[in-house]
Amino acid sequence: MGGSRKDDNRPVAVRQAVALKYDGDAGEAPQVVAAGKGMIAENIIARAVEAKVPVHTDVTLAQTLSHLQVGQEIPPELYRAVAEVLAFILFVDKENLACAKP
Repeated sequence: MGGSRKDDNRPVAVRQAVALKYDGDAGEAPQVVAAGKGMIAENIIARAVEAKVPVHTDVTLAQTLSHLQVGQEIPPELYRAVAEVLAFILFVDKENLACAKP
């Protein structure tokens, strides 16, 4: 028996994570800087949390982005989905700044 099933015989979901880098001033598409599954994904998420980088959960997008190589720019067909994530992050950052002001 592989250790990848729950007691009710359903497969256990393996966590995936993809970290992106984006510099809007550079005029380039966002780039994959880290990707992994399982413990590697957990480490990526933990490092993001430690660095106070917002973490967004989108299983479908993570699965799609996980097929890209580290250092690779996202393809044009993913621009909209990634733009929505970046907009979310900007919103969270602005909310955090507003809450931090006295």
